[in-house]
Amino acid sequence: MALDSSGKQPSEQQQPRPSSKTRDARLKLRRTPNEEHEPENYEDLPLDFSPALFSSLERYLPDKILNSSRIEKARFMSELLQTYSPDSERNRIQRHREYRNRILSSYQRLHGDIYTLDHARFFVPSFLDAVSQSSEERFRSLIVRSAPGIYTFDMLQPRFCEMLLAEVEHMEKWVYDSRSTIMRPNTMNRFGVVLDDFGFESMLQKLVDDFISPISQVLFPEVCGTGLDSHHGFIVEYGKDRDTDLGFHVDDSEVSLNVCLGKQFSGGELYFRGVRCDNHVNSESGENENYDYSHVPGRAILHRGRHRHGAKATTSGHRVNLILWCRSSTFREMKSYQSEFSSWCGGCKLDRQNRRQASVKATMELLRRRIAEKTLVELSSTPPAD
Repeated sequence: MALDSSGKQPSEQQQPRPSSKTRDARLKLRRTPNEEHEPENYEDLPLDFSPALFSSLERYLPDKILNSSRIEKARFMSELLQTYSPDSERNRIQRHREYRNRILSSYQRLHGDIYTLDHARFFVPSFLDAVSQSSEERFRSLIVRSAPGIYTFDMLQPRFCEMLLAEVEHMEKWVYDSRSTIMRPNTMNRFGVVLDDFGFESMLQKLVDDFISPISQVLFPEVCGTGLDSHHGFIVEYGKDRDTDLGFHVDDSEVSLNVCLGKQFSGGELYFRGVRCDNHVNSESGENENYDYSHVPGRAILHRGRHRHGAKATTSGHRVNLILWCRSSTFREMKSYQSEFSSWCGGCKLDRQNRRQASVKATMELLRRRIAEKTLVELSSTPPAD
């Protein structure tokens, strides 16, 4: 089946513009990130690109720029990104920023306190205890390896799920009452909202930085690069008068977090069919790659974005899920220089095994021929018996 794929400073409220200093240093980016450097927050600046991208790129800045003011670093990175980004992409980002600003200037929040990450109120104690100790042993004590590359764990408090559900219903009512048009989460889901567009971007990125990225670097080190530094956060809805199922696909992410918020429903199981790169995305799956998962409110499932999956029909009720597509800019950059991904792609692994088997077979055949040739030579040189 084919698939579809830090505070503010008054002087810093203007759009960062190139300076002679940034032009001089443009070609002096570090080859490897400065892991000891703590990036700044750029969310209050009117940038043409995601603030999270600036924070991630900052670790690659040359010392000359890294020790500059925040606005000077933003200028340098803006010029760099504008140099290599096509006009169509910049125009798309500009239109999306204007669209988001229209929402933020008009929408009145129902539960303002859930827009800031509150560990104790949002997470169940077992999750908070395991992650706060930041050790692989504690992570693995919490997380269940339900299938190869698929991990499940209790995560969200029931009260937080209820409040987020109420906030989403409030968003949808606002959209209807204001006769607004909103962007849906992706090309496959016709219902749901992009939480980042309604003001959740900072909270969700902190969730990624503080929790999902550390866990993923333990579970999926081969696809996390130096860390998960950006995300796409959204809500999907299934049931009567909504989407009923979701076709077979891969996510635009390195790691995906999927948490059921409720409500009462039947069906809607996720089905997984193996991890694949672009070259093998439509290849057959092996028997050991098939896994079905039933949703439980508050419980999370974590998997690679390239893990092919879909959702079976929700046969009754109303199912709502929080989805986080977590991305790594460094992994994506490294991936552009690779052509083989046997560390995580089932298709590449099979190709490598086949090449090895073919090589062994060819070597054995060569040895047999040489032995046969040697035997013939020895026979021909042996004098006949009297």
